[in-house]
Amino acid sequence: MRWLPQISALFAVFAIATGIFWGSFGYFQSEEQSKAEGRLSLYRSSLIAELQRFSHLTHILARDPYVVEISAGGDTGFLNNRFKDFVAATGLDSIYLMNADGVTIAASNAGTPTSFVGQVYSFRPYFLSAMKGEQGHFYGIGATTGQPGYFLADAVKDEDGTILGVLAIKIVLSKVQERWRDAGEKILLTNRSGVVLLASEPDWRFRVLDPLTDKQKERIRLSRQFPGQDLEPLNWQQHLHPEPSRATIDGMSSLYLFSSDLPHDWSLHYFASDDRAVARSMLVTGFGIMIAAAILILFQLQRTRRIGAALKRSEEEEALLRQANERLAVEISERRTAEQALQKTQDELERASRLAALGRLAALVTHELGQPIAAMRNYVAAAEISGTSNLSSTLSTRIGGLVDRMEDITRQLKFFARTDEENFEDVDLRDAMQISLGLVEPNLKESGVLVHFSPPVEPILVRGSRFRLEQTMTNLLRNAIDACEEVDDPTMTIAMGRTRHTVWFEIIDNGHGLGGTSLKELQEPFVTTRESGRGMGLGLAISAGIVNDHDGQMSAWDRPEGGAVFRVELHALETAWPIKDDRAVGALQEHPSDEVGEDRDA
Repeated sequence: MRWLPQISALFAVFAIATGIFWGSFGYFQSEEQSKAEGRLSLYRSSLIAELQRFSHLTHILARDPYVVEISAGGDTGFLNNRFKDFVAATGLDSIYLMNADGVTIAASNAGTPTSFVGQVYSFRPYFLSAMKGEQGHFYGIGATTGQPGYFLADAVKDEDGTILGVLAIKIVLSKVQERWRDAGEKILLTNRSGVVLLASEPDWRFRVLDPLTDKQKERIRLSRQFPGQDLEPLNWQQHLHPEPSRATIDGMSSLYLFSSDLPHDWSLHYFASDDRAVARSMLVTGFGIMIAAAILILFQLQRTRRIGAALKRSEEEEALLRQANERLAVEISERRTAEQALQKTQDELERASRLAALGRLAALVTHELGQPIAAMRNYVAAAEISGTSNLSSTLSTRIGGLVDRMEDITRQLKFFARTDEENFEDVDLRDAMQISLGLVEPNLKESGVLVHFSPPVEPILVRGSRFRLEQTMTNLLRNAIDACEEVDDPTMTIAMGRTRHTVWFEIIDNGHGLGGTSLKELQEPFVTTRESGRGMGLGLAISAGIVNDHDGQMSAWDRPEGGAVFRVELHALETAWPIKDDRAVGALQEHPSDEVGEDRDA
């Protein structure tokens, strides 16, 4: 029985260690899960960008006068060289032209052993789609070269709209999977049938996640999509248990994430190792065991001390006083040790606070720079496709404006620690709103949002920072566009006016609304109503800070008919124009259909 306390203590230590391990493992695993979600979102975005980089090229080339002329029966020699020059300039694998029967009559690789000229591709799905007047998309192994690639095709038509043939391009995506492999990732891309198209591991390519049905096999055979491939099942298994989801592939268990929000019903599957979470959990558990052992030793010491004190109760008062002094010295030493530990903890908390502030500042700068850069990329892409001098000049002006905004943002960061008062000027909210609408114009075109805005006749003047007010308007406009993503007829209304002492503007949308979240919660950094990977939740936090810096206020509420209203009120600049109405709202005006809301081909 005398060993019972020691055995109980060992069991207690084991139970504590087990609890610490699984508790810390769950926490660290959730961190790895969050990091993996971020990386998956990055790989998804880069893959979509790679697929869409040349999506408009076939449409443009199919309307080239030389292509139309040769499709109608012209000499192909000049066109072969023209295609060859295009391939060299763009980095494509090949460009080729087929007649209405699917026979290749011109190609960038004409005269090579693997020339497409004379080959018949009428069985390919991209050819069939193009002959119907649609853009063809297809990924498969080349029937002539034996090399896999991504094919895009568009119909070549004469002036009467008669289809003369089909122009197609082939894009090799091998560099995508090379980047995955070089980064040490385990990731694969599958089509709607579950066939692995790209993978970081070469052995996974052209395998299937689940056995194919007879109908799927027949469709693949007719299109000759994967000739010479057995399409055997991949050695993997998804574990059906609560989050985080896990899967075993090639005998290795990993965190498993996937994204099906890709073109052509493709899916991206990502396998992330959680070895780091296990190692960190072991370290925390070891530290916990050391603390438990220290507590046990301290308990034993205190117990021994109490026994010794009980045996010496009969000693003289002087001995008792001496023992009391010794205990007091020990207590003073322990108090000093505790104060030193507290001071160390406070220093660590201050350092962690500074690091958190630095991280938040970096996130803010990244968020704000990402918007102008994205717009600049859209304008550059439009300039490269159009190739006209007038349009290039206009885009050059816009790009210069965006670069100026980026310099303003970095200049604001450079003087972040200064206490000097910011230079304010007279700002007309009408002009600021027009500039902000110009910045989000690519987003409006892409999402098809119809904008109603008619500025008031009289100026809407405030005293403030023009750049920061435009930044607030841009953030609110983008939030409204994002809220209308899944609406059939997305609409946004902009109103502005002034009262006797204030000016105001409102941005009204018919999107998903605030989702039961208050404006105070939405203004907190990193809080967002969008799904994971679609925004960092910083736009409203930044806008709220700007409005507060201007001694204004922001409010928001859900509309009964659906959507939300965001209203910003600022102090009015005293002007001479009379105020006929205490709430002068701008009238509504639609954007022309050829500028906003235009249907774009994915």
